[in-house]
Amino acid sequence: MSEPSQDPADTVKVACLQLHPRVGDKDANVAASLAWIERAAAQGARLIVLPELANSGYVFSTREEAFALAEAVPAGPTCQAWMAAAARLGVTLVAGICEREGDNLYNAAVVIGPAGYIGTFRKVHLWNAENLYFEPGNLGFPVFKTPIGRIGVAICYDIWFPETFRLQALKGADIVCVPTNWVPIPGQAPGREAMATVLTMAAAHSNSMFIACADRVGTERGQPFEGQSVIVGCSGWPVAGPASREAEEMLMAEVDLGSARRLRNWNAFNQVLRDRRTDVYDEMLGSNEKPGWY
Repeated sequence: MSEPSQDPADTVKVACLQLHPRVGDKDANVAASLAWIERAAAQGARLIVLPELANSGYVFSTREEAFALAEAVPAGPTCQAWMAAAARLGVTLVAGICEREGDNLYNAAVVIGPAGYIGTFRKVHLWNAENLYFEPGNLGFPVFKTPIGRIGVAICYDIWFPETFRLQALKGADIVCVPTNWVPIPGQAPGREAMATVLTMAAAHSNSMFIACADRVGTERGQPFEGQSVIVGCSGWPVAGPASREAEEMLMAEVDLGSARRLRNWNAFNQVLRDRRTDVYDEMLGSNEKPGWY
């Protein structure tokens, strides 16, 4: 695993790549992701987030189709291509991938640094037909040491659960990266922002952490996607985006990840994590997670 090469309090340029993968067209999807990674790195990005299932597309017809598009991590060709790009460009990537482990499939995200593969997150909360193809994530909510700070990861529906962010904040995350494929939510009025952007802002505020969400666009086999990728500061307000609903584009923001820790002290009396009433509820929310990072 890579070790951090500098103080995570340094200012870091973060890029979220809002792309349009095509289901089944893995070679083209990976090639497009590499071209966008090059563009982001050329503009100074050092942490780059790609959408959920960025290599395979999302709306599978059968488990057999999903299995055919899945790869071992990190030995598969997609990870190898991303690892080569990260090493050459000196960047850290968080990217959604269709992962195969034996007979199991996972909706996963890989964390890759300039020195190579760092770790994997597997989506904990499966959405809708994902339950037909994927196993629920079995790695919990790890927080990874990277060259630019401590990174947590969530995927799409995971952000509907406040425990996702709270556990990662307690384990020391400076930023949570969210590869996602947001879809319209029932009851959403036409023209209103995606519910996910509201949830992201609330989570960033209540945990004093940065959150970087890279969504996809387009319609795949009849399913429209929301776009509206966003980078939210540790105060809860967006520092880039939300992006458009339709276009492939890149969001970029320069952030001081160390400020997430400093700004948890909201005033002379209140600090959002210190003020938790652990005499009323369990320190780690009853999970088997432990403070710390990987």
